Amino acid sequence: MNAPRNVIIDCDPGIDDSLALLLALKSPELNVVGITIVCGNVPTHIGAQNALKILKLVDRLDIPVYLGANQPLKVAYTSAQDTHGDDGLGNSAIPAVTAVAPAKDAVGFICDTLTEAPTTTVIALGPLTNIAQVLQRDPQLFAEVDQFTLMGGSYKSHGNCSPVAEYNFWCDPDAAKLVFDQLPVPIQLVGLDVTRQIVLTPSLLTYIKDVNPEMGRFMEKITRFYFDFHWQYERVIGCVINDPLAVAAVLAPKLLGGFTSYTTVVADGVARGQSIVDDHDFWHAQPNSRVMTRVDVNAFWRLFLTRVAGATDPDLTQVLQQLGVAACTD
Repeated sequence: MNAPRNVIIDCDPGIDDSLALLLALKSPELNVVGITIVCGNVPTHIGAQNALKILKLVDRLDIPVYLGANQPLKVAYTSAQDTHGDDGLGNSAIPAVTAVAPAKDAVGFICDTLTEAPTTTVIALGPLTNIAQVLQRDPQLFAEVDQFTLMGGSYKSHGNCSPVAEYNFWCDPDAAKLVFDQLPVPIQLVGLDVTRQIVLTPSLLTYIKDVNPEMGRFMEKITRFYFDFHWQYERVIGCVINDPLAVAAVLAPKLLGGFTSYTTVVADGVARGQSIVDDHDFWHAQPNSRVMTRVDVNAFWRLFLTRVAGATDPDLTQVLQQLGVAACTD
């Protein structure tokens, strides 16, 4: 087996961020060297505490958590606590972690890490404020990263906080635009077109509780609020878990498919936060992204359930077949 890939995860935990962290921490291919927190789903200090709760759950409090931006670059901050709960974990009242505390200066940590280990992979799961601030210091810090993957935006799918905008880009549109304009390496864009196909259903949660009662109880606590929100606002039975798919894209590149294109982000106005994908090459601009449009839903759940819950065959295959999880969708 190859040596684990060093990874920085920049995030705003958040229910689905927390599930993404679990997938990353349970995957031996990844060595998470640090978790940097940005204001997004919840204010930065709450997100940092949630990251510590996840680390405690999997006995990895040795991994440092860093506090990052607590405001977007220019616009006023609007959290998504209506979606994720006041505590960011579905109002689950999970006890705070007091054994360790988050460190300061996420941007400094990212800069130092990329200076010392320039090929470190970066996975961005929240608004891109921290990443933009690193770019403002020195864009070339990202020149040698092995991969830059983000969850955000959309191609043809509708938005989730406006008719056209996905929340991470809408929350800090100026940061998102700066990242697409200045990042010196291609961006793997895992947006709503593919993440909307990853739905944690009540049946899947029941299976997780049976296979791994501790993990199942934890996931049930943090997703109950999310389930209710998705049913009330989108008539989805279960909840869409966006962020784990971005981690899965790094773990299993063949799980997703798409095309290369130039992408930019609208910074203001009625289309604030909209990702514009120039799929017809109107602007003749150098492609800066690979836009994901296809996902093997069955392969994702096989990966997630194996890693996070410890599911095994033959039950795993039988359960996925019974639930009608598609092998591949467009």
